[in-house]
Amino acid sequence: MAGNGEKKPTLEMVQADGADDGCVTFVLHEEDHTLGNSLRYMVMKNVDVDFCGYSITHPSESKINFRIQTRGGVVATEPLRKGLNELTEVCQHVLNTFQARVDEFREKQDQAME
Repeated sequence: MAGNGEKKPTLEMVQADGADDGCVTFVLHEEDHTLGNSLRYMVMKNVDVDFCGYSITHPSESKINFRIQTRGGVVATEPLRKGLNELTEVCQHVLNTFQARVDEFREKQDQAME
């Protein structure tokens, strides 16, 4: 547990004794359905993933349990890493597209004012 001045980890790996690396639960602190559902979607697109799901332990807690089970000896951290990277790319694309449209709108507004 984090003491005074220590920062709580954002991500923890929980794995049963004797379980293989393809079956892991990740605990993401300070997160909710926004990340959980989006990341679940991205991870499930991976063909090496047998199961991916998440749960919120309690509405008053801001953490999610995110479980990944893989096939073919693939380590569960790889689909998580790939899903996070792909989700970052999608978010960046949305942000860039939105900013481009805002800039176009402002440019049209400036032209209309002249």
